[in-house]
Amino acid sequence: MSVSHNIKHLAIIMDGNGRWAQKKTLPVVAGHKAGAEAAKNLTKACVELGVEYLTLYTFSAENWNRSEVEVKNILSLLKFYLGVEAEKLVKNDIRMKFIGDISAFSEDIQKRCADLEQKTKNHKKMTVSIALNYGGRQEILNAVHRSIKQNKEITAEEFSELLYTKGTPDPDLLIRTGGDLRISNFLLWQCAYTEFYFTETLWPDFDKKELIKAIEDFNSRERRFGKRL
Repeated sequence: MSVSHNIKHLAIIMDGNGRWAQKKTLPVVAGHKAGAEAAKNLTKACVELGVEYLTLYTFSAENWNRSEVEVKNILSLLKFYLGVEAEKLVKNDIRMKFIGDISAFSEDIQKRCADLEQKTKNHKKMTVSIALNYGGRQEILNAVHRSIKQNKEITAEEFSELLYTKGTPDPDLLIRTGGDLRISNFLLWQCAYTEFYFTETLWPDFDKKELIKAIEDFNSRERRFGKRL
């Protein structure tokens, strides 16, 4: 199924793994596994629909506050998908980028991220940015510190080049699954003119059909960017 759209960059807050598992009386790790599969399938759907940039909020800076067992399980899943599954993306001409403070992770995870970025730097079918240990406020603070070192006034466009997302256009559409109506410190600078779509659907259940519903809703909106049309 194809659908026309003007979405160049799609960002997603993948929420609801834990509640999905709870509803099915499964351990939380089962929800994260199902969520990882949903991310893999959604990436494939975005390629099919012609989305050029996809950014996934995978592990926030605040996620370290979860239980030690849950964090350990999430990191184990991350290592797995950075290995076997990520190699499949490499073969499909998808560029991989990682945004956030990757230095907080183990050397093994850091190396896998760096290797994937290097291997795929010239791939052009779609760019997938994985937000790891990411916080929007910290991203802006880091950019401010870098701009101060330049010792000159800079434009908004120049400031954008100091962010983790350098070289990536701002999102056209931000989707949040799971029912909450907030963006949770995600892409605060970049979402100035982004359209938001909130859905009750839990992330593991968000498939291509749900994505097309979001795109159709986006297509029904009039984007004015401050202008009077």
